[in-house]
Amino acid sequence: MVLSVEQLEELVVYCSFSPAGLTSWLAAAQQSLTSLELRMDSLGEHESPLDGVSKTDCINLAKNLNSLKLWGALMTESPKWDGFEKLQTLEIVGARFEDDSLSSALQACPNLTNLLLLGCDGVRSVSIELPLLEQCKLDFYGDGNCSLSVLSSKLRSLEVQGCGWIRVPETQCLASLSISNSAGRVYKVDFGKLSSLEFLSIRGIQWCWDAISKTLQLATEVKHLFMKVEFTGDYETLHPFPAINFVDFFNSHQKLEKFDIHGAMFAALCQRNSLKNVDSSFEIPCLTEVVITVRSPLNAEQKMCTLESLVKYGRRLESMVIKILQMKSNHSSADDFFEEICKFSHLHRKIVRIE
Repeated sequence: MVLSVEQLEELVVYCSFSPAGLTSWLAAAQQSLTSLELRMDSLGEHESPLDGVSKTDCINLAKNLNSLKLWGALMTESPKWDGFEKLQTLEIVGARFEDDSLSSALQACPNLTNLLLLGCDGVRSVSIELPLLEQCKLDFYGDGNCSLSVLSSKLRSLEVQGCGWIRVPETQCLASLSISNSAGRVYKVDFGKLSSLEFLSIRGIQWCWDAISKTLQLATEVKHLFMKVEFTGDYETLHPFPAINFVDFFNSHQKLEKFDIHGAMFAALCQRNSLKNVDSSFEIPCLTEVVITVRSPLNAEQKMCTLESLVKYGRRLESMVIKILQMKSNHSSADDFFEEICKFSHLHRKIVRIE
């Protein structure tokens, strides 16, 4: 059926196929084909490819592709690709790589503007140098100790999961940044100026405090901030966040419009000295929406003071959502704290709601 189509531009194959079959299809359509999507189903293959040619190698015939999407690819050997000069979008989902094979594949696609690697395994160190890259989403399986370097002066959006060391020196165009590590720790980040950054999300069980602090200090122009990091600490020992001055934080993030803040960061802002002697001119000028996740009744009085301060100084605040999540206590303090939150919610019922 594929061979009967003239001037085929897009080919999507989700059924099983052989290297020989793929070769015949691509040979027939290599001049017109611009979009190719393949379910490779090669992760379980252990024997050597027939005549030394794998399914991945066959793709080399389609020189005019501008979009390539692969599912379930085994790419532990460097693909035999001469180069896809016209390729702009590369998406690989559920693949197994080695460092060298991934590097080789990316070098064969020098003009990518969109790169997506999801659920990829076997990578320890990744270096991406693509001068036209604008959108980049990376998700690596493993213990979270992968190191990453991305170099592109046009990068506008970056999402990273599973890396402990991240270096992105050219960030002048970066508007959206998301970093998470659900399996390991984030030890170090190295960014250029984040003067264009509007959205920042940092997530994970444990980040070194220097990585959190440095990221927040650079992201002074951010409009939407999402923070869900449970602990700090450089190695095995888990530590709570150090105190963060409430006034200094919001003075350093004047353009913040939406703030999604989880337990540890909220507790760090709720320090007794943060709200002493606040200057009468202080305000949080742009904040319109806050989502707060509360997990502990500890320091309840200061937490209530911080909630009041967000309403008081957030002159444009339209919505505050307080999420009570798995609050654990054998003492009546948990009930007392929840009662105080309910009273606060009723007092500011046009703005505040509890989930």
